[in-house]
Amino acid sequence: ERRPRIRQMMAMAKQPREAAIEVLDIGAGYGFVTEEVLHAFPHARVTLQDYSDLMLTRAREHLAKSRAQLSFVLADLTDPTWTERAGGPFDLIVSAITIHNLRKLDMIAACYRGIAQLLKPGAPFLDYDLFPIAGGIETHIGMMQEARMSRVSRTWDDGHAAIIIAHGRRQM
Repeated sequence: ERRPRIRQMMAMAKQPREAAIEVLDIGAGYGFVTEEVLHAFPHARVTLQDYSDLMLTRAREHLAKSRAQLSFVLADLTDPTWTERAGGPFDLIVSAITIHNLRKLDMIAACYRGIAQLLKPGAPFLDYDLFPIAGGIETHIGMMQEARMSRVSRTWDDGHAAIIIAHGRRQM
C-alpha cells in the first residue's frame, strides 16, 4: 500500500533522473524509502538517519548493493544536535511515517526547523505521514511555514495519511 505513495512522492521531487543529488532520508528504518529514492535517482547519494542502530544495521544489509552511495547517521530527532550529525545541505529531504512519532508539537516544530536548515535554497522536503495523529495536517503545514520553508502544500490526502511538499527558503 505504501510503495505506490512513496513513488508518487518521489515524482514530486522534480529532479532530473540522472542527477547526482544529495538526499537525506529522515527516520530511514530498514531503508524502504531510500530504496525508492535510488530507484527514482540512481546516481543519488543518500544519508539515512534513524535513532535505532538496529534499524540502520538492517538498512545496511537491505541496501548492501548500493553501499557506495550511502551513509548512515545514528541520531535522535529529539536531540537538538541531530542536524549537525546529518551533514548537508541537501538537494532533497524525504520522510515517511516518521515525524508524527515525535508526538509533541514542540518537538515536531523543532524537527521541521532542523529540516529547513538542512535544505538547499529551493530544494524540496517531501513528507508522507499520519498527520492527524499529531495535530492535523494544517498544523504541520503551519509549523513548516513557521520553520521558514516556502511553497508548503498538501499534494495528496486520504484523511488518514497525506503527502506534504515544502521547499528550502530561497536566498535573497
